[in-house]
Amino acid sequence: MVKEYKVNGFKRTVNKAMAALARRGKGPASELTVRGRRSGTPRTVPVTPIDVDGSRYLVAPYGAVGWVHNIRAADGASLGRGGVSERITVVECEGEEAGTVLKAYYEDLERIVGSYFDLPEDPGLEDFVAVAPDHPVFRIE
Repeated sequence: MVKEYKVNGFKRTVNKAMAALARRGKGPASELTVRGRRSGTPRTVPVTPIDVDGSRYLVAPYGAVGWVHNIRAADGASLGRGGVSERITVVECEGEEAGTVLKAYYEDLERIVGSYFDLPEDPGLEDFVAVAPDHPVFRIE
């Protein structure tokens, strides 16, 4: 079971700081802008894309949060960093591909996202494949 991600004052402040850094091209984050699935209003959130085996991915370490539902419903989004924005489309990944990406993401950011993953100590690829349905992964096309 995925630990629920709840936005509080601290997390809101961290998200604003990460977004500000992304706009300046600093830190690991980028800004993902996608139209709201119900409102149609553009929604922008900081995300940390990851490169694995020559492809770029977006990972939802906190589960199916708002941007995940929105990007599933949208026909595209934009990804911005350092004043440069690119139009993207994504394909949701499953199985071993998703597990491989989650493993790399977890290894890079465990101290930040580790508590949201239900994994044994010293997890292997099969453990990440097993939790992949709880942490959506999208390949950027």
